[in-house]
Amino acid sequence: MATSKNKSVNRMSPREKMINLMYIVLTAMLALNVSSDVLNGFSQVEDGLTRSNRTITARNQSLYAQLQAFNEKNPEKGKIWLDKATEVIKATDKLYSYIDTLKFNIVKHADGEEADMNNIRNRDNLDAASEVMLAPSVGQGKKLRASIDQYRQFVTSFLEDPDKRKNLESALSTVPPKVRGEEMSKKTWEETMFDNMPCIAAVTLLTKLQNDVRYAEGEVLNQMLTNVDLGDLRVNLVNAFVVPDSRIVMRGTKYSAQIVLAAIDTTQRPIVYVNGGRLANSNGLYEVGTSKAGTYDYSGWIEVLGRDGTVTRRDFKSSYTVIDPLATISATMMNVLYAGINNPISIAVPGVPQGSISATMTNGTLTKSGEGWVAHPAKVGAECVISVTAEMDGQRTNVGTTTFRVRKLPDPTPFITYKDANGQTNRYKGGKPFSKAMLLAAPGLDAAIDDELLNIDFKVVSFQTDIPDAMGFITENSNGAQFSERQKVAIRRLQPGKKFYITRVKATGPDGITRDISAIEVILK
Repeated sequence: MATSKNKSVNRMSPREKMINLMYIVLTAMLALNVSSDVLNGFSQVEDGLTRSNRTITARNQSLYAQLQAFNEKNPEKGKIWLDKATEVIKATDKLYSYIDTLKFNIVKHADGEEADMNNIRNRDNLDAASEVMLAPSVGQGKKLRASIDQYRQFVTSFLEDPDKRKNLESALSTVPPKVRGEEMSKKTWEETMFDNMPCIAAVTLLTKLQNDVRYAEGEVLNQMLTNVDLGDLRVNLVNAFVVPDSRIVMRGTKYSAQIVLAAIDTTQRPIVYVNGGRLANSNGLYEVGTSKAGTYDYSGWIEVLGRDGTVTRRDFKSSYTVIDPLATISATMMNVLYAGINNPISIAVPGVPQGSISATMTNGTLTKSGEGWVAHPAKVGAECVISVTAEMDGQRTNVGTTTFRVRKLPDPTPFITYKDANGQTNRYKGGKPFSKAMLLAAPGLDAAIDDELLNIDFKVVSFQTDIPDAMGFITENSNGAQFSERQKVAIRRLQPGKKFYITRVKATGPDGITRDISAIEVILK
């Protein structure tokens, strides 16, 4: 029974798991190049991980102290496990110190000889981590990977439980992450960790690695303490605990938590009630769907039957936060905004539902549209600044701003809209033979931007035809988008194989700007 109590000693607290999730989110945001806000976020996560490492170290020292105390009382049984624990601690301290040295060298490369780990000045330095970890012949990345591999093999050899061994192997894995569409990343583990990585991000990643190393040390020490005192201790305290996988989950995923007693009788299972209802399973697994962002509370109690027939009840309460997958302000269709059209915008804030988010924009209008937003810039060449506020804990707070450049729409392409023999509408853009009958049946000239990003129609306001005859070229004008009668007469006179040109095309787009666009060479069949 004491085994269960000791196992709980080394479990990561919800706060520590929240720090790990923040580290993952900030790493994803870094790929979007989100400026100084993300660097500040990494500094906060670094501080949190450092505090977490101190807490885990203290817990591990407590486990080791228990092994020492047991060895003093029963050296015949305890010495073998104390010696193994000492080996694990030495190996852990050696790797932990080596990582500390790498962190200092990275900061030193960024800030110079007066580098201070507690006050990194050049947090955004992109060269320091690469020079220390990836430089040819002297880079420490390959050595660090080998040290982690060696340590992982060493500590997992002490674990008999295959699930625990698998968890440690995953936590200390040096396999490069998979890339969508490929079997495996073409980069090495150290390249994915440190290539082009800002100084503060590299330091945070190494601190996270130290956190994983201390976690592995604790798992092994806890296993050794379990082995040494199995069957020797008796339970003297029973409490209810909620052990969630994480207090923060992404929208659309599941929130999972284990609701257990600190120590239980293995011959019977406790009965768990959540929000007044009994759990359907006997292992205390609580799962609930997460369709909306926000914070959710729940409570309940656990009942267990004592040996004397009495029922012991322990109450519990907990909460979890559902967040959207990513907190960004981004144009979903392009990297810039175009004047005169509706530009789709995506805005999300972690832990805040869409209904509690407000946004404004300079140099134009910003309106809500379903789950997204639509930006309509006004002036070309000026910047649009989108500012976002969110209602959190009853107060409206500024949560971020993003600046976009406003550009004029690119020039459209002129074309002749016609229907083929199957009645399908097509666009003739010139440069190849075209049926005279289809040409004369077409109303006139159109223009549009129809690339992969934009599909925007323009209005043709005038164009000119240059049609060859015996004396040279006959030039006819059209004050609109349709062929004039004089133009049609001249086209009818052309023989198959002849060509003419549609030039001086003027078109106006939704931004109100009239522009001269390219000509079309028409070749008659």
